[in-house]
Amino acid sequence: MNTMTVASELSAAHAPLGLEDIQELMESVQAVTSELQRTHVTLQAQVTDLQGELAAANAQLRRSRSLAALGEMAAGIAHEIRNPLGSIQLYTQMLGEDVADRPDQSALCVRIQGAVEHLDAIVRDVLAFARDIRVRPTRIDAADLLDRAIVSCDGVARTGGATVIRMPVPDVAAQVTLDVHLVTMALANLIRNAIEAIAESGATTREVRVSVNRARRRRPDGTRAELVVLGVEDTGPGIPADVVSRMFNPFFTTRPSGTGLGLAIVHRIIDAHGGHVHAGAGATGGALVELCLPLRPPTLPQAHPDIDTTGVSLNDSVNRRLATEAAP
Repeated sequence: MNTMTVASELSAAHAPLGLEDIQELMESVQAVTSELQRTHVTLQAQVTDLQGELAAANAQLRRSRSLAALGEMAAGIAHEIRNPLGSIQLYTQMLGEDVADRPDQSALCVRIQGAVEHLDAIVRDVLAFARDIRVRPTRIDAADLLDRAIVSCDGVARTGGATVIRMPVPDVAAQVTLDVHLVTMALANLIRNAIEAIAESGATTREVRVSVNRARRRRPDGTRAELVVLGVEDTGPGIPADVVSRMFNPFFTTRPSGTGLGLAIVHRIIDAHGGHVHAGAGATGGALVELCLPLRPPTLPQAHPDIDTTGVSLNDSVNRRLATEAAP
């Protein structure tokens, strides 16, 4: 190949681009740019979702650690309080017997006794909240589970003039696997709260609807899963927005006579099942609280040697309180 031939080929290779060539090149560049922009937007959305999921998971972890630390501290305080509280109760009873013939002093002893009993109830709830929860899952008819919780609240319902309704159970949720004792306790707690909220609001329609279903829901860690959803919905005024975020915190209560631990114990029970609690507005504007549980609770971890493993380790006194409150 001579020098003239090479020069001719180079000249042809570097010939000026025509208008069509330039237009085609620009379209290619624009197509690539648009694709990059779409990819960037998609990646940005995925990063945002992942950051949200990570934040939710971290928040859940921080909450679990905080509750564990709070429970340990509270248990220590409760044990320290219980002994002198017992002494106060004993001395008040003795004093009441001595002043039984003096109405004013006797009435004062009764008031002191009532205050001591209220403090003792708080101590019992604190110890129940602090103690380890061991889930012992069994399979049960969902309708039977709901009926157990509803029956335990008969007395409260009569006192509050409320009707508790078990909604029809769909076939997909006819059987559930969970710790029957613990979840019945959690459901009963929610039902009682709903009845009390309706009574305090003065609502004319006083109904509490208890339901069960299966649904695909987003969990706190951002993942979606098929869950058993136990719902308690009332016809009361609903839950204020500033209360929703705090209602399951230990010692938070909007009632003068409440200990602020009932819903915290509910949260711990559901958390021990690997589930979560959701609170919001129901279809009628009242409160709706849902206990969202996995189809099967997680495998039980090995019990700590210092923790009672002879059965469900929630304090028996809580059960007695629940039974007392539910009595007519």
